[in-house]
Amino acid sequence: MDVRKFPGTDIEASVLGMGCMRLPVYDTENHPVNHEEAVKLIRKAIDSGVTYIDTAYGDHGGDSEVTVGEALRDGYREKVTLTSKLPLWMVEKYEDMEKLLDTQLERLGVEYLDFYLAHAVSNDRFDKVVELGLFDFFDKMLEKGKIRNVGFSFHDNFEVFKKVVDSYPWKLAQVQMNILDEFNQATMKGIEYAAEKGIGIVIMEPLRGGALANNIPEEVKAMYERYKDQRSPVEWAFRYLYDRKEIVTILSGMSNFSQLSDNIRIFENSKPGCMSEDEKKLLTEVRLAYEARVKIGCTGCEYCQPCPQEIKIPRLFGRYDNCAVFGGFERLYKHYKEDPAYAKCVSCGACEAACPQNIKIREWLRIIDEEAQNA
Repeated sequence: MDVRKFPGTDIEASVLGMGCMRLPVYDTENHPVNHEEAVKLIRKAIDSGVTYIDTAYGDHGGDSEVTVGEALRDGYREKVTLTSKLPLWMVEKYEDMEKLLDTQLERLGVEYLDFYLAHAVSNDRFDKVVELGLFDFFDKMLEKGKIRNVGFSFHDNFEVFKKVVDSYPWKLAQVQMNILDEFNQATMKGIEYAAEKGIGIVIMEPLRGGALANNIPEEVKAMYERYKDQRSPVEWAFRYLYDRKEIVTILSGMSNFSQLSDNIRIFENSKPGCMSEDEKKLLTEVRLAYEARVKIGCTGCEYCQPCPQEIKIPRLFGRYDNCAVFGGFERLYKHYKEDPAYAKCVSCGACEAACPQNIKIREWLRIIDEEAQNA
């Protein structure tokens, strides 16, 4: 498996990284982590060449960090680059930051983290923690040796991403990217911008939470099947990413040994520049085929909010379009009928007057309501 270097550091990491938010669990209430199986899986990944391990404060209700700590005993800690994240939504004052980090180091049973990330950065959340002293905190933890490098994970738009990139000497940016997200969230343009600044890129959601691996639309299946080289949708999704030289590591939330084995096989030839022009054209056509399934096309700008009737229009439309693309309307309609707030539209039109996309919001609310009631 290929390894790549984080710019400005002495750290080389495997292109395939293990995300520890989907570890093996018991099929019982609340799905607790199966520690024995999870430890075996993490160690098997490391023995197979995976050297980047990613966890977070809240993953598996905090049990991810505990489990990772167990897996990294007996000499495994020295074999990996270990990353965890500061839960920004839990920070109300400066002192909270070091307390949270100390809790995480204790859970993991380690003296330091190779990377510590500001978790799930968005514009408002980021501005708040910066005012509380986030950068001073990072500087002090670097000086104390509790963390070796600083980064952030991100969920917002390109302009916010650029602002965050320019705000601090980060060593890592973790972003959502996959076949469908070239122009969403941080965007591929954002990845290129951060890489030019000397920031190493780590990818999350390479399979869109598994959606690019399951329930493949028939028109997309046909595109893959017609191509001269036969690869699984999972392999195409990963190939799209490891082709890019800017990307250091791609996280996969592996839950079992079968997924691990398949990913190891796929990543054996994970070289930058591996995609031919024909392959790039194919995946552009795949993206367009998925996008053509979108019905409403709400961008989530929230100009229609607040609704006088308190309907969360962008959230509802986003879920509806996600179902149109990947399936799952049954669950959406069940949730819709259980939440009386969704069916309170009085057709006042305030939302449509504010919508920059000129979406016929009232009509779509009526359509969704009828479909849900008839489901």
